[in-house]
Amino acid sequence: MSLTRKIAHSTMIQFAGKIVGTFLGVITIAIMTRYLGQIGFGQYSTITAYLQFFAILVDMGLSVAVLRLISDPKNNQQDIFNNLFTLRFFSALIFLGIAPLIVVFFPYDNLIKIGIAVTTASFFFSALNQILISLYQKELKMVAVTVAEIAGRAILLTLTAIFAYLNYGLLAIMAAVVLGSLINFLINYIFALRYVKIKFTFNWPEWKKILKVTWPLALCIAFNLVYFKADTLILSLVRTQAEVGIYNAPYRVLEILVNFIFMFMGIVMPLLTIYWTTNNFEKFKEFFQKIFDLLLIVSLPMIFGTWFVARNLMTFIAGPDFTVSGDLLKILIIATAIIFINSIYGYTIVVLDKQTQMVKFYLINAAIALAGYIITIPLYGYWGAAVFTIISEAFIFIVNFIVVTKTTGQVPSLKLLPKIILATLSMCLVLALIPNLNVILQLLIASIVYLGALYLLKGIDKQLIFDIIRLNSEPEQPKIEAEL
Repeated sequence: MSLTRKIAHSTMIQFAGKIVGTFLGVITIAIMTRYLGQIGFGQYSTITAYLQFFAILVDMGLSVAVLRLISDPKNNQQDIFNNLFTLRFFSALIFLGIAPLIVVFFPYDNLIKIGIAVTTASFFFSALNQILISLYQKELKMVAVTVAEIAGRAILLTLTAIFAYLNYGLLAIMAAVVLGSLINFLINYIFALRYVKIKFTFNWPEWKKILKVTWPLALCIAFNLVYFKADTLILSLVRTQAEVGIYNAPYRVLEILVNFIFMFMGIVMPLLTIYWTTNNFEKFKEFFQKIFDLLLIVSLPMIFGTWFVARNLMTFIAGPDFTVSGDLLKILIIATAIIFINSIYGYTIVVLDKQTQMVKFYLINAAIALAGYIITIPLYGYWGAAVFTIISEAFIFIVNFIVVTKTTGQVPSLKLLPKIILATLSMCLVLALIPNLNVILQLLIASIVYLGALYLLKGIDKQLIFDIIRLNSEPEQPKIEAEL
């Protein structure tokens, strides 16, 4: 199979799997929010937000850098992979292991503290899983990832429904999260043995080489997490758990959207890496522009469409207790759109090996966001948190844009923007005429109107997606061979 067909096949499989996984995830969220209510879902969100801070210590930038390292034909992929896996395993064991010990000193009730101890295992399995997924992305073999994700989400959904029906409480829900993560990891691990012999490898010079690439990225991600999750932690410490729940319900919806874009960027990143490292700058710029166009096509209608359906959408997903979350969704969707556009710049920073240059900017952003959260959250609650989330995402996007533009000379064309705006206005006009329609029908009609208008305006055609994955002259990437 040619590289072009392999990329298309991999993309289609992962996209289809993500659709199914998203459907299962939305149902799970619907059950959780209705069963746990504002307070219980707030406790659930506090548990996961706390553990994510320790997960970033585990990450050390490996989740993004691993794909670049194993995609570079100059590296010994087998050795790189096993060293990455070993480094991830023991860092996860250490840093996640101390999370339940430190939370003892936090002013949370015992239910949250026990929940953190239980849920730590889920983050451990997820940390290992991220390394395996990068292997599949490099090999363009996404069937295993798709099967594993659907299986894990199906287990989580099934157990969540059973435990909610039996009224087993929050800790049982957290146990379901752990089991879902375990199933996901085990399936990926078993399938990965077909491509690489996984074993612990303690090659200290290789570790030094890996950490040299990842340490600046690790700091960037750590500072990024400060403004991405510090809002929830501060909210949980100075406001009620009910407010935490109201704030995090729309976040769960947005995380689903963000996962789609990160999935897509994970697929195209090896191609950007090959173009740049082989000095094929014209193809790099052409490919970059097509990705940017697609992100712009998705982001603009997402912002304005959400303003018409936000309250209905949150009520449909999370229940009437979370209708107010719809108003928060209208604000947070702006931050999500910025993340979408910024994804191409953030991943390109890694491709260009400019992580070190970004550390100071992520530090500045983290400081601004943290100060903003500390000042505004006690006064304005989740509204202050939402506004500073937008400010933080906008700041880091601007910095990424400047660094990538200066390095590559790539200034993206905005020739499609007027057509996207006109198509978006057409969609908004239709949504304004059907405010009381079922939200699923609203979204369906809005999508058809937008894509139809964009097509008629010649803003998109059936070749756009194929253009993004068209690499007719691209050489095959070297495979990772298992040691015999």
